[in-house]
Amino acid sequence: MTRGTLKGRFGVLGGYTIAYLIFIYLPVVLLPIFSFNDSIYVAFPFKGLTLRWWQQMVSQHSMLNALVNSIQVAVPVAMLSTTLGILAAKSLTRYHMFGKPVVTGFFMLPLVIPFLILAIALLVVLNFAGVPLSLWTVGLAHIVICLPFAVFVLISRLEGFDRHIEEASLDLGETPWMTFWRVTLPIAFPGLMASLLLTFTISFDEFLLAFFLVGSEPTLPLYIWSQLRFPAKLPAVLALGSAILAVSCLLVATAERLRRQGAMPAGAERAADG
Repeated sequence: MTRGTLKGRFGVLGGYTIAYLIFIYLPVVLLPIFSFNDSIYVAFPFKGLTLRWWQQMVSQHSMLNALVNSIQVAVPVAMLSTTLGILAAKSLTRYHMFGKPVVTGFFMLPLVIPFLILAIALLVVLNFAGVPLSLWTVGLAHIVICLPFAVFVLISRLEGFDRHIEEASLDLGETPWMTFWRVTLPIAFPGLMASLLLTFTISFDEFLLAFFLVGSEPTLPLYIWSQLRFPAKLPAVLALGSAILAVSCLLVATAERLRRQGAMPAGAERAADG
């Protein structure tokens, strides 16, 4: 294959990549831009720059309460899903068990069930058991859908390092629990961070299950959905979305930095610091 042919293919692929990135990220870039537009309508041309939508965002206590509700659900869901996920991933990758493909398929099952069917099924079960709808029921449903993501993210991480490191720890006298705590978890740290961020994001922006299972305290996606019919309240929602986007970028950057520090050998880290 000639150099000209390779260059032409890379040119086509490069153009496709740029077009794809623009299609995916241009709406995200427009979100903070329109949060400073002095108009209630999300449209060009700009009428001017203003901070009143950010001030309105801070003053809308119902929206902030919905944000707090989403965080109160997403944080425990992410932590519990990741904890259960690392235990399940450890079992599936380190031990031989009867019917492992069946167990793996069982973990995958919530990913292939439509959320509408899953929400109705959970609603029927909770009503039959007499459990009142609240943020707790939303969190329970979110664990059901987040656990498969945590399991498969952590399986890929635990299968990616040498098992002889754990065997060496056991040979040197460590108990299985201390080996898991001192060897497995530090090596699996990037997977843990990825699982926490992924499950937090899934729970934070999930709508359908929350719509069926929430009580009198709406989560942020439900609140935003309820406000879409009021154009005057949309710019404040854009401001809140911009703030969430900024925090999300900061979290991802921090997680990536921690991942690189965890993966860097001690000598290389000292050389980088020097």
